[in-house]
Amino acid sequence: MKRLYRSTTDQLVAGICGGIGEYLEIDPNIIRVIWVAITAITGFFPGIVVYILLWIILPQRGQARPVEAPAGV
Repeated sequence: MKRLYRSTTDQLVAGICGGIGEYLEIDPNIIRVIWVAITAITGFFPGIVVYILLWIILPQRGQARPVEAPAGV
């Protein structure tokens, strides 16, 4: 199963566009150009907010996700 991660090898700021490019199997530079165009068209604020949210939500490739402890332990 494919999972979406932030890229650790192809990153300029946080690896969001690199990770999306790896997930979709296309050049991350195309994602960057599309992201900048959409961000400029929508007035910058929505694109920047979505980028920051993805930076917070998406784990980096190879980063372990925390596992919850069983109840009663």
